[in-house]
Amino acid sequence: MSLCADGLRSPPPFDAAVSAVDYAYPWADVVAAFKFAQGLDRAGALAALLAEAVARDRAPGVDLAVPVPLAPRRLAERGYNQAWELARRVARRLGVRADATPLRRLVETPHVADLPRDARAAAVRGAFAVGPRRPSGVRGQRIALVDDVMTTGATLAEAARVLRHAGAAEVHAWVFARTPAPRDA
Repeated sequence: MSLCADGLRSPPPFDAAVSAVDYAYPWADVVAAFKFAQGLDRAGALAALLAEAVARDRAPGVDLAVPVPLAPRRLAERGYNQAWELARRVARRLGVRADATPLRRLVETPHVADLPRDARAAAVRGAFAVGPRRPSGVRGQRIALVDDVMTTGATLAEAARVLRHAGAAEVHAWVFARTPAPRDA
């Protein structure tokens, strides 16, 4: 994982991040179809690319793959959680246990992609919790937090903070696509 200047001043609460592709053409269109156009048939191929990236990056071993949860209304609209569809398939390919239940979303947050960069962290603050019966399933575990896209990392950072607070030994971010860092001109 490479960090930009902001990341060096205030490092994220996850130990490392791995992505399969840059969130740019044509992958941004593929992700949009996967998420918003009933593109569940793409999950296997996207998960295969992410699993290859994790293996290629020699990412440290993890005990558990956990998806970033959707709020109930968004889950009902979409019909599936794209992060869970990736997490369970990547975990199977890598021989890791996957569980969608340790982390839950408490509040419906706006689509952070629609927010300015500096507003994203505030929008997701307090959005996640470890279920009351789940801390023992998190404590001491090395967790891969799985999502489809990382833009600023605000959502993953908040979820990672919650997992760490519940006692996770390590939290790694595994995302299919990541917005490339801005390049100096």
